[in-house]
Amino acid sequence: MSGRVYAITGAFGALGCAVAKAAAGQGARVALIDFATSPPPEAPQGAEVLALGGVDLTSPAAAQSAVDAVVQRFGGLDVLINVAGGFRWEMHEGGDPETWSRLFLMNVQTASNASRAALAALKASGSGRIVNIGANGAVKATTGMGPYAASKAGVHKLTEALAEELKASGVTVNAVLPSILDTAVNRADMPDADFSSWVKLEDLAAVILFLASEEARAVTGALVPVTGKV
Repeated sequence: MSGRVYAITGAFGALGCAVAKAAAGQGARVALIDFATSPPPEAPQGAEVLALGGVDLTSPAAAQSAVDAVVQRFGGLDVLINVAGGFRWEMHEGGDPETWSRLFLMNVQTASNASRAALAALKASGSGRIVNIGANGAVKATTGMGPYAASKAGVHKLTEALAEELKASGVTVNAVLPSILDTAVNRADMPDADFSSWVKLEDLAAVILFLASEEARAVTGALVPVTGKV
């Protein structure tokens, strides 16, 4: 992983930050891209880290500008990890119709725009990788999960279609499908749950980084469940 360039969207959030720290810890040069304006204190820092805040990836132009900034800084791009996204639990009856389009933009459109912007650089890498964040909850949706599950199912299909499109280029495209992540927000929302059954951020990051590695060259179009003990 040493010297390879990783662009991570949603990198100021809990999972994105964990992935960025793990990648930087293994010698990668990392670009942190987020809609928020500044990274958290625990985010990696240093000469081999580029932080790009205030990036609205629902805009194709903004996504392209961010990728261009990464390539200009590091001279190329080897890996794109699409963590940016959002969640909302909402019943269909009485729910806000705009939730469906909002989550589509946050989960599908951000990944699509970032991937399209990165394709030229990833092809030039010779071992380009895209890793998307799907959801185990999109395989079998439950009550209140309609718009979220539908948007994450879109991420799954984007992953499969783009993997087929890029097979001849050497760029692989895969997705991880986590269950409940062990984050401070989820613990606060579900205080009576068994946290030990949830997926640790560092464990999910390890799977993501394997799919992003040169050793994963034979894996593409995979939707990998990462469900802990749930």
